[in-house]
Amino acid sequence: MSSHTPFAMPETPSHTSQLDVAADLLALLRDASSEPRADTQLEALTLAVAADLPVLLWGEPGIGKTAALTQLASALDLPLTTVIASVHEPSDFSGLPVVGDDPAEQGVPMAPPDWAVRLVRAGRGLLFLDELSTAPPAVQAALLRLVLERRVGALRLPPGVRIVAAANPRSSAADGWELSPPLANRFVHLQWTHDHDVVVRGLGGTWPRAALPRLDAEKLPEAVDFARRAVCGFLTARPTLVHRLPSGETRRGGAWPSPRSWEMTLRLIAFATAAGSSREVLSLLVRGTVGDGAGLELLASLDRMDLPDPEALLADPAGAVLPERGDLRQAVLDGVVDAVRKRPERARWDAAWTLLVRAMESGAPDVVVVPATTLASLRQEDWDVPEAIERLAGVVSLSRRADEAARRSAVAAGARR
Repeated sequence: MSSHTPFAMPETPSHTSQLDVAADLLALLRDASSEPRADTQLEALTLAVAADLPVLLWGEPGIGKTAALTQLASALDLPLTTVIASVHEPSDFSGLPVVGDDPAEQGVPMAPPDWAVRLVRAGRGLLFLDELSTAPPAVQAALLRLVLERRVGALRLPPGVRIVAAANPRSSAADGWELSPPLANRFVHLQWTHDHDVVVRGLGGTWPRAALPRLDAEKLPEAVDFARRAVCGFLTARPTLVHRLPSGETRRGGAWPSPRSWEMTLRLIAFATAAGSSREVLSLLVRGTVGDGAGLELLASLDRMDLPDPEALLADPAGAVLPERGDLRQAVLDGVVDAVRKRPERARWDAAWTLLVRAMESGAPDVVVVPATTLASLRQEDWDVPEAIERLAGVVSLSRRADEAARRSAVAAGARR
């Protein structure tokens, strides 16, 4: 019998070793760095978190809401606790009743869920309530106490815990519900969209870095005073906006004006002022708290708070500095003419004409048309016509001819129909 060498099977890596290699590859894919980069959305989110206000991120699925929260928690060194609101029962937020030894004497305490216990033990953290728009009404009702009073069962979340939620629009949410007005009015609503450059840089391994806003300690009293004057002055002029519940169900599930949301707005204006945030960031925060309509009106009111005093301009028209933006310049000139109307004096009337000439020479001439026409009507019989009127006459006449031509064109177009 001849001996022979048995057929040898080639050695193959074990499944375990292949999984180890796969784990190494996954680790390399997850390895990413961060860079300081201007990101309006992220700055608005971080500022609201710093102000200790609940934030709700609205965006289509896959837009990066969860990734933004993960990156924010890492950048702020806060442990992240994610709770999928739609898969929980109301008792998971209000607490489960636990009968003790003597319920008649001690009552029945409400036992909190484990994630709430972990947050309380840690003393700080970022609580992320995901899929809020797919939570049924009963769960949304249970969330009211958590968002407003920061209570879960018998536990109270410590001050170091911040609350951020995320939701998809009803049109793109599976079995989605509109948010109830009481719950919606407790959030700062931020519309979350993707930035092409940020996504490409991030997929390449570099994401923008979130950082707490740098609050200037010396500006804190000034920031609070400015915020109070801004909100109180605006609501004094627009009292119907103190509370305005929208009529449509969808709009009720977003940002709208109420005493509660105005209080949040005041806080955000103070934080944004102390941090020196841009107008874009402030716009996102204000509109996300009281809605687009009231928010845009307030922003316009804030612009006018920084406008120069008409009396100061009339006292020194030659040295006046007018705003660059056309709408603000128009508001300044209207204010100057109104000041002359209230106290008509020859010197003030002449000074106003000097201001109108400066406005015409340094900006768009059309902004002086209405103020010039009104100012001319304020002339008294013994006031000589200043030379400035001659320099403005051509602008006013040209504007009137243009308006008349536009009117005739509109009438002709209507006749052809």
